[in-house]
Amino acid sequence: MAAPDPTQAADPEAVKRHPTLFRAARKRKNPRLRRTDITVTDDAAVKRAVKAASLGNAMEWFDFGIYSYLAVTIGHVFFPSGNDTTQLLSSFATFAVAFLVRPLGGMFFGPMGDKIGRKKVLALTMILMAVSTFAIGLIPSHETIGVGAAALLIFFRMLQGFSTGGEYGGASTFIAEYAPDKRRGFFGSFLEFGTLAGYVCAAGLVTALYALLDTPQMESWGWRIPFLVAGPLGLVGLYLRLKLDETPAFQKLEGGTAHATEAADGVETTAKGDLAKIFRQYWPTLILCICLVGAYNITDYMLLSYMPTYLSDELGYSETHGLLILLAVMLFLMTIISQVGKLSDRFGRKPLLMTGMLGFLFLSLPAFLLIRIDGILPITVGMLMLGLSLVCMLGTMSAALPALFPTHVRYGSLSVGYNLSASIFGGTTPLVITALISWTGSNLMPAYYAMAAALVGVIAVACMKETAQQPLIGSPPSVETDEEAAELVQAQAPEPKF
Repeated sequence: MAAPDPTQAADPEAVKRHPTLFRAARKRKNPRLRRTDITVTDDAAVKRAVKAASLGNAMEWFDFGIYSYLAVTIGHVFFPSGNDTTQLLSSFATFAVAFLVRPLGGMFFGPMGDKIGRKKVLALTMILMAVSTFAIGLIPSHETIGVGAAALLIFFRMLQGFSTGGEYGGASTFIAEYAPDKRRGFFGSFLEFGTLAGYVCAAGLVTALYALLDTPQMESWGWRIPFLVAGPLGLVGLYLRLKLDETPAFQKLEGGTAHATEAADGVETTAKGDLAKIFRQYWPTLILCICLVGAYNITDYMLLSYMPTYLSDELGYSETHGLLILLAVMLFLMTIISQVGKLSDRFGRKPLLMTGMLGFLFLSLPAFLLIRIDGILPITVGMLMLGLSLVCMLGTMSAALPALFPTHVRYGSLSVGYNLSASIFGGTTPLVITALISWTGSNLMPAYYAMAAALVGVIAVACMKETAQQPLIGSPPSVETDEEAAELVQAQAPEPKF
């Protein structure tokens, strides 16, 4: 909590009598920046950091994408039953299980990342994710070992979820702390470019398998291929992450190569990943984070994970049909997401996030009415309406969320808030929507669910502060060139008096 302004706390008459004294007090409370307080980013290092973080995120969503796109097949392999809906619900329940342990992963890895550094924890989460995903591809079927197959599937899904608990918070923190203040939205958008790339690779691979293999082949061995691919991908991501340096913000926090002086008054000087402190001191921001992420995750998982199942299971299209349309939509979103990041740097995070939330609030129902019409064109237009709303959030959220919390608790707070919300709202989305459709008999339930989430999101965006082009809380300004640093220092110099 900031100290009160001495000129506000003091008697106005005293301020008039002793202007020099109170001016000195103000200067001590808000000292001017020195050149050494300002971080000048290394463009090559920023790009390496973005590449490594984004690849890890791509792998995470490749893993989750292949599971959701293979949900029907996995239901047949691990949960044999005479009822297709029961199989699908069982498969999505196992999908949701991974999210139940994500908050535990966030609480474990997040504070650890604030204590020992972002780089080491991100390498560890990458190893766990690769091992658990690869192991799923080796599990024998229910026909071979009975209920043990489902038990092993649930165990490795939980290990996936636990490792993912430290992934997004760490990756978004990593990019945000490397990027210059004026381009944080642009560089942050590449994290979600990785999300879309992971989904595209998963959808492309699963589509190709469905096209090349018949149902018995898919259920026998074809479904294993995407999971086994995750092993080599994980090794590549681990190699890239281990080659990186720690973020400049964390180095200053630890008193590393770049030292903050007295002038960087807002810079924290100790790294205490205290979980109790996060809940005790930052709970209002934590609630805001949970609401933002909840609205974002429900709409994200509805479109990118659940939609192919919706088209095949509820509307009767083939698995390949739905995946191909979604693939085309995601490829289009990948071409524009970095531009959305640039727009958020220029116009602010709030306008872009509000556009996305309002898009889902008002366009979800028309979009699903189009999707229900038989034909490729109306389905594509409906999914594009949802996709354009989603990309406003995808291209902005990874820069907006890390800026909510100060440096010394950023990794921990974001990991806890993001994963609590993802656990409650994100991972349960396919399960909840499938259950709602089963109970109500209406295949418009995904639209209503997205609209409810978007309404919460609109309120959350209205309550958040604008953070575009501003330094991260608890970190000194970060600029691209020495000239910008000099300008910042000069801007704080007193006006000459004649």
